[in-house]
Amino acid sequence: MDSGLMAGENQTSIFEFLLWGLSEWPEQQRVLFLLFLWMYVVTVAGNLLIVLAIGTDTRLHTPMYFFLASLSCADILFTSTTVPKALVNIQTQSRSISYTACLVQLYFFLTFGDMDIFLLATMAYDRYVAICHPLHYKMVMSRRRCTLLVTACWILTSLVAMTHTFLIFRLSFCSKIIPDFFCDLGPLMKVSCSDTQVNELVLLFLGGAVILIPFMLILVSYIHIVSAILRVPSAQGRRKSFSTCGSHLAVVALFFGTVIRAYLCPSSSSSNSIEEDTAAAVMYTVVTPLLNPFIYSLRNKDMKCALARFLRGKVFFLWGQ
Repeated sequence: MDSGLMAGENQTSIFEFLLWGLSEWPEQQRVLFLLFLWMYVVTVAGNLLIVLAIGTDTRLHTPMYFFLASLSCADILFTSTTVPKALVNIQTQSRSISYTACLVQLYFFLTFGDMDIFLLATMAYDRYVAICHPLHYKMVMSRRRCTLLVTACWILTSLVAMTHTFLIFRLSFCSKIIPDFFCDLGPLMKVSCSDTQVNELVLLFLGGAVILIPFMLILVSYIHIVSAILRVPSAQGRRKSFSTCGSHLAVVALFFGTVIRAYLCPSSSSSNSIEEDTAAAVMYTVVTPLLNPFIYSLRNKDMKCALARFLRGKVFFLWGQ
């Protein structure tokens, strides 16, 4: 039997990790707890509102809003894999996480994180078809095809996450302290005393493909989109198209910028580097899902109207009770 596999099996029952956390300074813990609790509540509430508004308004039952609702669901699950555990650790002043819980967190974190990446690429493709091939849009982006695209995204992300998690499971660890506030690939490889060359190669090629291929597809889509928009004779039409796509580009820039920094730009194990990695992780795990509802709703007239109708309906319902 593989020695790494045996090491992994032995550690499941006796080993636990200590998470570095968000800050070393005790006096900052209360402020961090309140800040991250606020961000988590706003993230879940904002994304849930988007899902409910889209689900209850038949005017938004279109491919663009179907993908937006899927992104909001993925963002809720993505944030929920890391922030609640970080909040519990701050509140209880305990940084421990069991070996099994760490691997489970890693698997779901990778699944929902990669889902965000694939959905952003799918949304870019949807905008490309809508703006560059409007006459074929309904045929190309049929309900069946949209459902297949999202299902394929879920299957692919699950397989990628499973591959990375299994490779981590084969490692043995010589340090209990993970230099991050959650279990992630880079920090776990840093504290392993096994040979991580296979893990690093898989992260470079498979992880690089998962990040860079969708990113390149988004860039190509938007080059075509911008070119098509500039050919629109109406200034109002150009403005509306840029407004719709601008919100998507803002999310893409923030999310991919920090993800590429975290996974494709290796860092050292120094204290400053750990703080930089933690800051980058906070950006794509907490800040981006927090901003998504504001970016998509405040810059989108249809979403603002749908949210207003949904909230007004709830107020009238509660008042009637």
